[in-house]
Amino acid sequence: MSRTAPPSRARLAAAAAACVLASSLTASLLCAAPASAAGPDAGAAFTAEQVDAAIDPAELAALGHDEAAQRAWIRLESRAAQGSRRAEGGPDNGYPNPMRINRLKALTDSQKATNGAFDPAVFGKFTDYFPSPDYGDHIALLPTGKVLVFSFEAVETDPTKEPAPTNVIGLANAGRAYLWDPAKGTGADAFKAVPPPNVVLDDGTGANRPAPFFCAGHSYLPNGMVGVFGGNLGGNGGAGAKLSLIFDPWKEQWTQNPDMQVGRWYPSVVTGADGRQLIMSGQSELGWGTPTPIVERFPAKSVAPEKDPGKVPNAPVDRFGADAPFTQDYPQLFSLNDGKVYGLGRVPGEQWVFDPKAETRADLPARPDLDKLPADAPWRNYGSAVALPGGVNGPDSVLVLGGNRKDPNTYQLAGGQWSMLKPRAFGRTQDDTLIFPDGKLFTVNGAFDIRDYGNGPYNPNADLKYRQTEFRDDQGNWKLGPVQRLPRGYHSNAVILPDGRVMITGDELQQIANNPDIKSGMNGTIEIYEPPYLQTGNRPALDSAPTTPVRFNTEFQVSTSTPSKVSRAVLLAPITSTHSVDTSQRHLELRINNRNGGQLTLQAPPLAAAAPPGYYMLFLLDSAGVPSAAKWIKLEAKPSGGQIP
Repeated sequence: MSRTAPPSRARLAAAAAACVLASSLTASLLCAAPASAAGPDAGAAFTAEQVDAAIDPAELAALGHDEAAQRAWIRLESRAAQGSRRAEGGPDNGYPNPMRINRLKALTDSQKATNGAFDPAVFGKFTDYFPSPDYGDHIALLPTGKVLVFSFEAVETDPTKEPAPTNVIGLANAGRAYLWDPAKGTGADAFKAVPPPNVVLDDGTGANRPAPFFCAGHSYLPNGMVGVFGGNLGGNGGAGAKLSLIFDPWKEQWTQNPDMQVGRWYPSVVTGADGRQLIMSGQSELGWGTPTPIVERFPAKSVAPEKDPGKVPNAPVDRFGADAPFTQDYPQLFSLNDGKVYGLGRVPGEQWVFDPKAETRADLPARPDLDKLPADAPWRNYGSAVALPGGVNGPDSVLVLGGNRKDPNTYQLAGGQWSMLKPRAFGRTQDDTLIFPDGKLFTVNGAFDIRDYGNGPYNPNADLKYRQTEFRDDQGNWKLGPVQRLPRGYHSNAVILPDGRVMITGDELQQIANNPDIKSGMNGTIEIYEPPYLQTGNRPALDSAPTTPVRFNTEFQVSTSTPSKVSRAVLLAPITSTHSVDTSQRHLELRINNRNGGQLTLQAPPLAAAAPPGYYMLFLLDSAGVPSAAKWIKLEAKPSGGQIP
């Protein structure tokens, strides 16, 4: 029997009948099966009952029994391959469940006590906290209003050990993905499994497993789909896969495109004004320490970017005309309103600007923080950066914030020059900074270091200051705000939802360490934050917006039942992020050219350099910056026809 697929249900039943329990330690998970049920290459054998017990209910509902059973088999075998021959969450897994329960209670109690000092009208408030079937290491808000989260099948449930299959090859190196529908609430039925396609990687095992696309890079295509590039080949501290995948938010399924030319683990991807993705950096297929300088482009220059949301691109990448020799992975990439892509590396001297039309690279001045970095590691850790709001013409500058726990300063790149702006309260790495509809900045998440919360690596007990949020006002001043439930660091994420709330997730180590029911299959968590603008109870209304694409530099009409409350109209690009890298977030003001009762005439952004083609959330705001709930509009340079799905 091949290791690439579980035995059939009938063969599992036959194996169960012949099972012999070898020892009390292995009895909970493993049994010796006859040759007819498991050949010598099959590894661990499992009974039908054990496989059924490991089936994820969401996968069962989405995929049917056979496919869900296969994925359950893969999970069981991956734990066996790691030497984890024990029941997940059992008493012999090296981490006591009461510790998880007690830690979560302590965090819950301290959050309540701390946040009592923060007026929700000024600072907002944290509300819901609920389980999720995924860790949320990667996230993307979709034009359907649903949120895509994806990560990996964990190989460890002891939070003092590495849970990701970074150094694993074969079946245990597998990805997973889910959709959360906020309209369905916070229960298990609000989630849907949307597994990636099965792939066989060049790792020498021949294993056919769900694509291990974790630690990839991603951005939005002009037709609203999500392009995901790279992933984990496995081995040697993190080796890059050549995967090129597309997620269709309307059909809610994945498509695999032709592989990239090079493997990438920890790449960054940005969508330019021409609607194409530039893919940079990432550890190559040779493993850690080999970041590739090759820049690839999707789709290839010979293929037009797909604008139609009803068509899934099926295209190769090609090589861009200039290289990007970043020596540290996951650089920050931004397409600014001059139509150029700014590549801001973690090393101060690795700052470049790329011209997508000329396919060239030019130097930028070094970021002025070298003296604040360790002499033996002179680069920033993973940390947030944002394209600052630039009015109706789109962003023309970038603010670099996180990545150095010893440096609270913020650094702005504008007009090709760096300047130091006002600091945050303290330095943090692994943070996420969001742009609210009113243009103010909000930081959530953060840690001391990778898998380190202030008390040493792989110790989930955290310095709780990293739970505290921060706000930046219109004058650039920062102030601390309420605290989130979990101290989320490495692999944490946050997105602004169309209703204005903030969804926070990610950091599998903390989610594992604070899961009161580690056997439930709901092994991630989501927390909801309501900004202060949601505490007024009196918001403007956006009743309708165009359902056909809007062309750049044209007028379009929207309707509102609260015209006297509307002072501003803004576009906010959706967020897709991982590892504190979000190349898509963008804020634009729209001119209100005419008012006729409840009908407003708005002016679209002037050109694609101001707002790359694709889907945006449209908000109406009152004079205090309180936004309506958003409606989606689609921007494009030339008409593609059709309705917005």
